Amino acid sequence: MAVGAYILVNVEAGAEENVVAALKGIPEVKQAHIVTGLHDVVAYLESDDLNTLRDVIIKNLRKVSGISRTVTCLAVGS
Repeated sequence: MAVGAYILVNVEAGAEENVVAALKGIPEVKQAHIVTGLHDVVAYLESDDLNTLRDVIIKNLRKVSGISRTVTCLAVGS
């Protein structure tokens, strides 16, 4: 069973398009969009298990240049 999470991302001013492009290069990122409001980008990730999802977030997503803060929201229902 796949594990999913929405990641709310704050980025440095003007870095939105570069961040979205970089996120879309991560295989577990199924969608990434620039949004308005409190956060700048919202991404949806899926992986086979929680440990893999954690590793992708910590080792890949959070290291994308231009990201200043993330909030992870695990998807718990359909």
